[in-house]
Amino acid sequence: MAKLTYIKAITDGLDQVLQEDPKTLIFGEDVGKNGGVFRTTQGLQDKFGTDRVFDTPLAESGILGLSIGLALTGWRPIPEIQFMGFTMEAVDSIGGQMSRNRFRMSGDVSMPITIRTPFGGGTHTAELHGDSLENMFVGIPGLRVVTPANPYDAKGMVISAVENNDPVLFMENLKLYRSMKDEVPEGHYTVPLDKAKVAREGSDITIVAYSAEVNEALKVADKLEKENISVEVIDLRSLSPIDTATIFASIDKTHKVVIAQEAQKMAGVGAQVASAIAENDIMSLDAPIGRVAAPDSIFPFAMAENDWLPNADDIEAKVREILNY
Repeated sequence: MAKLTYIKAITDGLDQVLQEDPKTLIFGEDVGKNGGVFRTTQGLQDKFGTDRVFDTPLAESGILGLSIGLALTGWRPIPEIQFMGFTMEAVDSIGGQMSRNRFRMSGDVSMPITIRTPFGGGTHTAELHGDSLENMFVGIPGLRVVTPANPYDAKGMVISAVENNDPVLFMENLKLYRSMKDEVPEGHYTVPLDKAKVAREGSDITIVAYSAEVNEALKVADKLEKENISVEVIDLRSLSPIDTATIFASIDKTHKVVIAQEAQKMAGVGAQVASAIAENDIMSLDAPIGRVAAPDSIFPFAMAENDWLPNADDIEAKVREILNY
């Protein structure tokens, strides 16, 4: 075991898949010599060469178009889109091509493409650099969307993503990159791409969250424990598909639920979770479904970011509201 930051855990996972599979390739803007804008791929070009880890022009549509062609010819591409906001330049490659190719070719081909992209607020980035755009992608059939909330899952999930034969949108939270450390095993291990995790067990109320909001939820659970309030925290990990069985099992125990996400509230992952609960497990609830999300407005400039982003205080307020219903 080594204690690694979230970003170093991802680097370690990428190193592992490059070692094990000569058909894996990493490419994107500045990922080669510079090691990426956040240094996630630092040292990998020196270790594996410029044929395996290489820079591309500033052209997201070209990066993902190249990925599709490589996947069709037997490679396992790992393209990086430098910030999630830049995926809008390549939406057709994601939603119109790679996610549909197995279906349109009667299952004869796979699209083992892992699109890595940083996202999320709290680091005062420029416009289109911190947006949480998962709401745009979770409804695309044929595309997996995942996002780890800690270093252990980050390494295991990036390995699983590369080994999977589906296209995977692998979302890396900017705020978590260097703000946390965890014990991470050396060598190869995997974390399932379609299984939620009970991040903390509890009995009075369930908080369902993902990515950075999991850590905000855990802060709330720690605080409320001092008042003898037992909070269970579920880390979705996978946003598409969603592991509803783990959520329902928790609600059957606690009978109350709050769903937290960093993205805007409209048509989000939280809405899908709430809908699934309402359709399949509503009789287990003793109170309304609580939701915490960002306002339905454009992601603000840095000076207003902290006021806009959902945090532990927002989650705590909603939890207390639902507990007192």
